[in-house]
This record gives sequence, structure tokens and C-alpha cells, in this order.
Amino acid sequence: MYTSVTLAGVTNVWGTPGRADGWDLERVIVEGYERSIWTFKSIEAISKHASTLPVQIGRGGDEREFAEVLEDHPLLRLLNKQANPLETGDVFKKRLSAQLLLSKKGVFIEKTYSRGGVLTRLDLLPPDRVQIIPDDENASYVKHFEFTDYAGHIRELKPKYVIWLRDPHPTDPFCGVTPLEAAGLSVDLDVKARTYNISFIDNDGRPGGIVGIDLDGVDSNEVDRIQKRLAPGAHNAGQLTLVGTGPGGVTYVDTSARPREMAYETLSSTAKNEILSAFGVPESIVGNASERTYANADREEYNFWAHTELPHLNLVASAFDPDLSDDWVIRFDTSRIQALEFPRREARKESREEFDKGLITIDEYRVAAGRKPFDTPQSRALWISPQKAPVPANDQDAAALGLAPEPAAGAAPGADPNAALPPAGDQSAAAAVAEARELEAAPTAADDVALARGEAPLELPTSTGGSAADEVAAARATSTETGPGDAADDVARARGFVAQLEDGPAAEDVAAARARLETKSWPAQGFEVTDADFDALAIAVREALIALLARQEGVIVARLRAPKLRKHTRFWEPENERDTRGGDANIDEDRVVSAARWAEETTNTLAPILQQAATATARKLGQAVAGTATVPPAAVAAALVTAMYAGEAVTALLSDLAEELRVLQTTPEAELTLEDLERAVIRFYKAAAPALVARVAETCAVSTINGAADAAAESAGPGVVRTWITRQDDRVRPAHKALHGKTLPVGTPYTVDGASLRYPGDPFAPIALTVNCRCRLHYATDQETP
Repeated sequence: MYTSVTLAGVTNVWGTPGRADGWDLERVIVEGYERSIWTFKSIEAISKHASTLPVQIGRGGDEREFAEVLEDHPLLRLLNKQANPLETGDVFKKRLSAQLLLSKKGVFIEKTYSRGGVLTRLDLLPPDRVQIIPDDENASYVKHFEFTDYAGHIRELKPKYVIWLRDPHPTDPFCGVTPLEAAGLSVDLDVKARTYNISFIDNDGRPGGIVGIDLDGVDSNEVDRIQKRLAPGAHNAGQLTLVGTGPGGVTYVDTSARPREMAYETLSSTAKNEILSAFGVPESIVGNASERTYANADREEYNFWAHTELPHLNLVASAFDPDLSDDWVIRFDTSRIQALEFPRREARKESREEFDKGLITIDEYRVAAGRKPFDTPQSRALWISPQKAPVPANDQDAAALGLAPEPAAGAAPGADPNAALPPAGDQSAAAAVAEARELEAAPTAADDVALARGEAPLELPTSTGGSAADEVAAARATSTETGPGDAADDVARARGFVAQLEDGPAAEDVAAARARLETKSWPAQGFEVTDADFDALAIAVREALIALLARQEGVIVARLRAPKLRKHTRFWEPENERDTRGGDANIDEDRVVSAARWAEETTNTLAPILQQAATATARKLGQAVAGTATVPPAAVAAALVTAMYAGEAVTALLSDLAEELRVLQTTPEAELTLEDLERAVIRFYKAAAPALVARVAETCAVSTINGAADAAAESAGPGVVRTWITRQDDRVRPAHKALHGKTLPVGTPYTVDGASLRYPGDPFAPIALTVNCRCRLHYATDQETP
């Protein structure tokens, strides 16, 4: 026992029974690790991942990705490249992991620093050659370590130069634990059972059967020769052997199977399962996935990573935390491990099913998928199946979605637009009939027909829910002079005879009612996207771009301060007088902005947003024009092409930023500091980002919506035409004004200034004809075209 006194004067007594002193590591390796196949495969399965996974240092973010990554640090060079002159980083990490699983005393890593205080190498010390000397005078626990080298010399190592890592013992801080303690008996049984079986085969060589015959009268030399057939050895196993019996006797004994062999098989299987369970390694991980379905094997792999490998990797990484500042964290990069995606895939799948059923919003799904919500009226609303009707979250969203008047108008939020009162000036047939019934004075279409023919007024049905169509049907039922479909002509003749009814709306009401009844497959007005379609998508793209560019600005400013990028430049800040990593070069602007990375991230960020809008547009056009809701692949392709265009736009922006940084560094100035470069980046984004966001958002909206609609119209079949429609304001360019009202069959491009445009915003057309374009196309069948 020894006593340590804390600074507060409280005495803590810790037991040091020397639990780890009796752990014979050499015997463990020889008899457990090298001779037990299941022990070897378990340690191999755990340690090989520690050796192949790279180490990262970063801060912020989540368990999958750091928000900021440190690209240059001595630990990264040692653990990922060369730990010491003898071992690479991978070899060092594998040996460290294996020692942690085998050594009850733990792992001892000697750290070597340069004169400038920079960590230059890491060396694993043999655990059985290290002695821990407790500190019995204060609360430091360890006074120093004593290491005995192979020549027998003892070196005293200060604690600050040694990393002592162990899987902690529940009661003794000076001792670790290893799975071999729990699996010790199983390992012994496995090794001894195999040894016994080998010895049995070598010494017994049991034949497959024995035939006994009468040897009376047989020469003794012949008997000796027959007896030698029973010689031990594996090379004699399985043979039939002749032996002598009494006179006239012939017997046969089958020796091919005995309960002892069956007992060995059960013992071997039990020992295997116990060893693998102690290490937490399923049998499929060590190479045997037989008798398992793909789903069971995948689940075993996930359980191995979640419950065995990740805690082991975190324990190893935690040993190097003291060499980092408080806000930086070191860990193994597991972002590419597919097995760890299993719970996230299941969560995303469940969220998608809930969204399809209208139980959650787009924003709620994006949060569940680990993405930033759009926070727009469309993304905050619930979309109820099967028609995907939106249920707004508040009054303002209801107005933005066109489901209710502005909140000031007093309409209930989320009310059904079809149930709302008709707005002022509404001259529809239904509104006219309702108003007529309320006043009980205005003539109906049936009254006009009866009056014109000199007949008594027709009696209306007593139901209060009748419509203009019902009235026309009633008028036709009592008339024998004209066939169905002549109500409008009757009204026209009536108005010709009765001057005071000349300006009445009855004919329009009847025509509207007949149009609603008779137009089944092709809408009278065709299909045309609205400003709301463009604006909703532009808002979503704008919000995503604003967030992306804000993050991009922060990362670029952080990269300016990254030591790896500042090394050998005039912006390097020496750590001490002997620091020779400075220079007079400029910072590499292209590496700072990393345009290719941000172009890909922009495309990946916008592609899901644009695909969703393209799918919705194609589905609406298909339903309106062809009566089907199929979405052709070309509609989604239009969204992907547009997303790539956005990535190219961001690349151009970053090229301008890199050029500005390059010019700033080459301009003669008395003192150009790193802060000057950071301020230049901030000024650049403040000046250039708003214009880029507005231009890209509008272009993406027009190109995606029009491209998806055109692809859906082309797949709807022959007989569909489209007409070019402009906004007809001062912003419309002359080339597009000339196209206003021009009708062409679907698939036939428009010719503008010698160039071909498939639709407004065509990304393959010259940019001078597409940038800031707000035009649209009106789709109809050739029967509908006047």
C-alpha cells in the first residue's frame, strides 16, 4: 500500500497489489496468441483496422466529419507515415493495438522531442521490461518509469516522455485488463485439445478395422510380420489389420469412430465460441460467414464495429490527446466504413417513408438525414398523399403556398382554397347560380331558354346544392325540340329576341358549365408553369447557396491559417528561435480556395433540391397533358445538368478570389499580414456573393423547371405543342421578345440569333441567351391550339 496526499490535504489510499506483475506476456504470446487460431484471428481482426485507418485531427462537426481539419501536425506525420526509423505508422498502430489486447500491464510509448520541442518519433517499449514506480509523496500517481533494455541497462523515464495506455481495471489504476483473462481457460482448452489430438494421431495411428483369424499352423515369422501391421503412426491410420485369434475363429472390430472424437469436436467448438465472445469478434469477421444470410452477416459486422472496434479505436486515440490543445481532437477516420452507415440508412429510410405518408416535412427529413433544413414555406409544409396537397405550418406559409388569402384578409390558415368564398369579380357559373338563389330574383339559364320559347318557367330541383350544370340538364330534360348540347344556342337566340337580356352572363355561365363537363382528357388551357413555381425553387436554391458560401468563406479563412499552407512562406510564424520553417514565398492561392472541392460540394448540395422540383413539375405536366404521373429520366437529368452549372459558377467565383489573393500578394507593400489576406477574403464574399446567389438561383429555377416540363411533354407522345411566353416587361431581351407567342411542336428547338434553344434557360445554349432568363413555355395539344 502507499499513500498519496492531494493538494487539498485529503489523503487517498490506493492499493497496489501488483496484479499485472504476474502476467507472463511471453507465455501469453507463445501459448495464446501464436498457437490459438481464434485468439490470433480475433486480435488480427481488431488490430488490422487500427493499422489501416488514417488518423485525423480536427474540431467541430459530428461523429462522421470534422467542421475543420488540421492538416499538419507532428502526430499526423508519425501515426500516418513514419513513427520511428524502424516502423511505419501502420506497423506502429497495429503493434500498439495488439499489445493493448495482450498486455495486462498496458502499453508504454516513449516520446522523443527535438530541441525545439517538436515531437519527432514514437517507440513502443516491451511491457514486460517496464517497471512503474509509484509516487508516494504527492498526487502524481507515477514518479517515473524504469525501462530495462536488451543489454540489461536500466533507463529512468520521466512521465512526460511516456504514454501509458491500458484498458482500465475497475479498482486498480496501475493495472489494465485484457480479454485473455476471461478467455484464459478456453484458450488453454483449445490449445491442449489440439495438442492432445495431434499426440493421439502420432502415437496411436488407429486402423480403420481389425480382422481376427486362426493363426494355428502359421509360421512365426509370418505372425510377426502381421503384428507389425499394428505399428503406431498417422501413416498407418485407416488400414485393415490382421490379428490372431483362437482356433477356427474369425472376428472383425470397427475402430473408425469413438465417442472420444465426438467429444473433441464439441470441445473445440465451445472453446472457439468462448474465445470469440471474450474479444467481441463474430465468426463472420474472422472469415467464416457460412450458415448466415447477408442481413445477418451485415448486422454482425455493424455490431463488431459499434461494440468492439470503435471503443478500441477511441481508447487508442485518447492516449495522444495530451499532445493537442484543448479544442482539437484526434480520432481514427471511420467515415468510409460502410458498416457504420447501417443505422443512418435505416433512419433515412424510415424518415422517407414518413415523408411519403405526409407525417413529417421536408425540413424534418433533412434534419433526420443530417442536412441543413431549407426553412421555406414549401419545406415547412406537410405534403399529404396521394395528391401531395400541402398543409401549411402557419398563416404566412399558407399565403405563400397560395392556399389562403393574406392573413390580413381574415381567412383561416390552411383552409381548402376550393371551399373559400369566391373573390370579388368572380363570374363563374357556380358563383352566379349561388348568388341568384340567394337573391331569388336573377334569371337563370333555364329561365332564359323558357322565356325565349314562350314557355312557362322551368321548375328547378328543390335541392339547394344544384349547380349550373344541373340547371342545364333540367332544361334539356323538358325540351323536346332540341337535342343535348344546344343550351348555349338557345340562350343566344333568347338574347337576340329579348333586348334587356343582351348583356347578361347566362351564355358565359352555360358555356363554362359545359366546358367543365365535356372536357375530360385535355384541359382547355393546357399547362404552363407559374411564377410561384419559379420563385419557390429560386428561394430554396438561394437559401442553400447562402449557407454554402458562408461555410465556404469560413473554411477558406481557416485554411489561410493552416500551418501546412503557411510553411515556407512569408506568413509563417516561428515557434522559437531555431524554427527554420519560414520563407519568403507567397501562399498558394489555388490550394487555399480548393475550387474543385467546392464545385463538387455545390453540385451535391443543389442536386437533391433541383431533382425534387423537376420531379414535381414533370408529374404535374404529365397529369395535365397526358393524364399520367410518370416522370421521365430526362426530367431528372435536366436538374443534374443545372446543378453542375451551379458548380461551375462557384468555380468561376473561386477563380476570381484566387486571382485577387494573387494580385494582393504581388503588389508591393510595406507590410502584408495574414490578417490582410483574411480581410480581403471577407470583403470579396461580401461584394460578390449576393450577385452570384441571385443569378444562380434564378438560372437554376428557370432551367430546371422548364427543362423538366419539356422532357415530360416530349415523353407524353405526339400531338403536344408549346408556345414561348415572356414576362413582357423591360427586362426581356430583344431576342426573346421576338419569340413571344411562337408555337412549335415538342422536340423542335427554337432558333435565336443563330443558336438553338430547346427551352428557356437551356444550359447547352450560349450563356448570353440564358442568363437571367425568366421566360416559360405554354404546353397544349394540337387540338387545343387555335
